Amino acid sequence: MPDTIGLLARALEQMTSVLERLPPDSLNAPTPCDGWTVRELLRHVVRQNLRNFTTSARGETVDWSAPPPELGGEWLDAYREDVRELLRTWQDADLDREVAMPGGAPAPLRIRADQQIAELSVHAWDLSRAGRLEVALDDALAEHALAWSRQMLLSQFRGPGKPFGEEVPVSAEAPAYDRLVGWFGRDPQWERPAAGGSSGAAPGSARP
Repeated sequence: MPDTIGLLARALEQMTSVLERLPPDSLNAPTPCDGWTVRELLRHVVRQNLRNFTTSARGETVDWSAPPPELGGEWLDAYREDVRELLRTWQDADLDREVAMPGGAPAPLRIRADQQIAELSVHAWDLSRAGRLEVALDDALAEHALAWSRQMLLSQFRGPGKPFGEEVPVSAEAPAYDRLVGWFGRDPQWERPAAGGSSGAAPGSARP
């Protein structure tokens, strides 16, 4: 069995590295998440996901539909502190404990940790593209996220009004992150357009 918490720590470290490099003037830039700006995606990653997954790690029920708070001026410092709390919570958690999943079926808490690894991996790619960053992302995280999500991201979750866009076909020999983001409905060739332009990319996810 993989070292789930070790991989999660790596995914959080990778995200931190991306966030620290984001240009301050990129907050209103578009992202591969169709219709979402960098600021909106940061609210999702920094203000919503960390809160929700910390609650999940405690084995408590999460309202995943609750809107995230505003980003705030000191969001990066707040993110670092929240990451420390999150990791402490996950390290104390029983990953084999059964918790209720959507629809009410029980499943090991480990699934939520794997879900967070996938979220962090995909959004690290989203933000690095949106910020035009030259960063080397961790292929092992992408492979783990892809293996998990191929079992969990079912066809009924894709399409207009659904959480995820349709899969973008990618060669099996393509780099790990190309295969991961294609599976999550992104165009691996997406680039941030010039001001006032259009990327011409295939649609991304309906939401991040």
